[in-house]
Amino acid sequence: MKTLTAGTPAPAFTLQNQNDEPVSLADFKGKKVLVYFYPKAMTPGCTVQACGLRDSKAELDALNVEVLGVSIDPVKRLPKFIERDNLNFTLLSDEDHAVAEQFGVWGEKKFMGKVYDGLHRISFLINKDGVIEHVFNKFKTKDHHEVVLKFLNENR
Repeated sequence: MKTLTAGTPAPAFTLQNQNDEPVSLADFKGKKVLVYFYPKAMTPGCTVQACGLRDSKAELDALNVEVLGVSIDPVKRLPKFIERDNLNFTLLSDEDHAVAEQFGVWGEKKFMGKVYDGLHRISFLINKDGVIEHVFNKFKTKDHHEVVLKFLNENR
């Protein structure tokens, strides 16, 4: 797994959102975009992470940052996650993990002695020009939003 780094152009992609509509990274040209990869909708860690971003939406909006959550969940699972937790940002389905592979977040994982391929919990801040500005890969799910906001506020 070779994760993309800051200074690299973000891969262009189009994925289906929770309403089964296509959403492209190019749709957000001129804005900063936080593309955050999470393993599975409605699991405890992913819920805590998503709710932190939900509760930070006003601050992220003020900093002109759009949030796109990407998982390998099927489209039909995404509206349930949004509805259950009142999420206020776009979720995207990457079922074949093609976009995750482009970003370098699909690869070997270990859990309870088992080794398998899966989605790594990594976020990318993409600048207005489509270049990765920062990679967030060291955080706890409960303070992911704080780490992101701290970086954004320190690098205005």
